[in-house]
Amino acid sequence: MLAGDLVALWQADVLHYLPQSFLAIFLLVSVTGTAQAPPSNLTPEQELQSAESYFRDHQYEKARSLLQQMLPRFPDSFGANELMGLVLASEGKENAANPFFAKAVEIQPDSGDAHENLATNLLRLKKVNLAEQEFRRAVLLKPNDYSTNHSLGEFYIQYGKLTESVPYLKKAQMAKPDSYANGYDLAVAEVQCDMLNDAAKQIDALMRVGDTADLHALLAAVKEKQQDYLLAAREYQRAAQMDPSENNIFAWGAELLGHRTPEPAIQVLSRGVELYPQSARLQIGLGIGLFMRESYDRAVDAFCHAVDLDPRDRRPYYFLARIYAISPSRAPDVTSRLRHLVQLQPRDAQARYYYAMSLWKAARVEAPAADLAEVESLLRAAIDLDHSYADAHLQLGIICSEEKRDSEALDHFEQAVKLDPNLADAHYRLGQALLKSGDRARGQKELQISSQLHTQQLDAREKLTSEILRFVYTGPNSLPAQLTPH
Repeated sequence: MLAGDLVALWQADVLHYLPQSFLAIFLLVSVTGTAQAPPSNLTPEQELQSAESYFRDHQYEKARSLLQQMLPRFPDSFGANELMGLVLASEGKENAANPFFAKAVEIQPDSGDAHENLATNLLRLKKVNLAEQEFRRAVLLKPNDYSTNHSLGEFYIQYGKLTESVPYLKKAQMAKPDSYANGYDLAVAEVQCDMLNDAAKQIDALMRVGDTADLHALLAAVKEKQQDYLLAAREYQRAAQMDPSENNIFAWGAELLGHRTPEPAIQVLSRGVELYPQSARLQIGLGIGLFMRESYDRAVDAFCHAVDLDPRDRRPYYFLARIYAISPSRAPDVTSRLRHLVQLQPRDAQARYYYAMSLWKAARVEAPAADLAEVESLLRAAIDLDHSYADAHLQLGIICSEEKRDSEALDHFEQAVKLDPNLADAHYRLGQALLKSGDRARGQKELQISSQLHTQQLDAREKLTSEILRFVYTGPNSLPAQLTPH
């Protein structure tokens, strides 16, 4: 996979991210300054050539030594200053390199290459605003140059300014139409900016340069946004067949899940977990498909497996907490994992709520008369951690009501409704509690609100399916996984 982003370039050997014309400048530059006798029989140009040769061979210490002898004699040498900056940057000494790059710009302010090299070093020093200024100056000096336009475009991509990146990446592509890396990043930016027709044309042009799985996955993302779902699925399939990577298999399976076709999704994701048994996200995808097919025991097993693979990933816990009650035979396995989540995240209100609910549901199924003190303690702890937790107030109210603590239950139901006016079950429970207390008018009103909300809202299973689909499209490490610049 070709790499076009600046991060990879900046971490690579410095020589590789310099304009190709730059090293030639070293050979042509006129060395100025107060001439003193060189320490050898070499001319200044030959000294510079020798230092350059050492630099090319990664013999940075020797190159630096020669330049340290040259610069006191020729302090205004453009080539010597620029090469010293390169040597020091290659040694990871960006702070020491910067004055030499700056000096080179001062000596030749009309050199686009010098501004670009200074910008790259400034970026490695996290001086983002100054780097942007230098990249822009480089483009002004060399407006049709591939390197300057590509570097500025990649800079904007790196910092999330996709709209700003497009014109510069386009200019770079015009200068070098066969550049796969630049072209791919341009297509990504166009997709994310909803310039879909432009993106499709760019992808088509790149496929003539190299027909890759990445391009088919990117084209799938274009077709998905254009609502051509059948072709999107075919392109994700093509990408996975060309390169059966974890990412491509997940993207194909997620596309099928997103359009509620669980059977083929399960086949794809099952194959994925065979190839990548340590992939938690493939297990999560498989669990989602199994849930949609109503294979609840197997779905719980998949989510539990995902938890075991990556205990700090919160996503499978979320699904376990929502669906495991449908599969009572798996309740002990789920409860143990939710207990572990509380241990991992002791300050997480949702973790305590999930664990409390698992204990409460298990108690109702296995031992109705069980002591609910731990459940209540967990719910109160969740409320202490998050005072706006409406569901925790609702559940605590239910427990209080079952234990005939009617006044306390009423308070919790009131608080739940206040915190989340759209919580239909809270309005229902509050209505029942008000009727029991003798407040018939308010009770009837709350029951009416509850009925209206239930009518407006999806049933619980459909609601969970919708939440699952939202996860498929927007969850971490999920679609659009391919929309990542190289």
